[in-house]
Amino acid sequence: MLPEGWQRPKGYSNGMKARGEIVVTGGVVGWDQQERFADGFVAQVRQTLTNIREILTAGGAHPRHLIRLTWYVTDLDAYRNNLRDIGRVYRDAIGPYYPAMAVVQVVGLVEPKAMVEIEATAVVPTA
Repeated sequence: MLPEGWQRPKGYSNGMKARGEIVVTGGVVGWDQQERFADGFVAQVRQTLTNIREILTAGGAHPRHLIRLTWYVTDLDAYRNNLRDIGRVYRDAIGPYYPAMAVVQVVGLVEPKAMVEIEATAVVPTA
């Protein structure tokens, strides 16, 4: 949703409207199936988004059904300084779908090696 007169945001939406079956993830981090973390901020973002895509698939959803992503990062400068690479890995993992998003810097995450944790909400339309 874009209120009249507002500039179109880059890489996210200001708001989303959906009706259907909800698929929600917990806080997803950038580790693989054996709980080994990817090396570096962008690599963890890639793995986190890949993990979210896999969880959505398991729940019968697709990245196009995403309506919200909330990012928790331990280093906001790492996020800001890597926007181009983050955008590339986002498109590789999620595609051209840009739900409402927020990015929040936190002091730490439950997993000490985690640099990013993302919560996702998707809505699969019902017939």
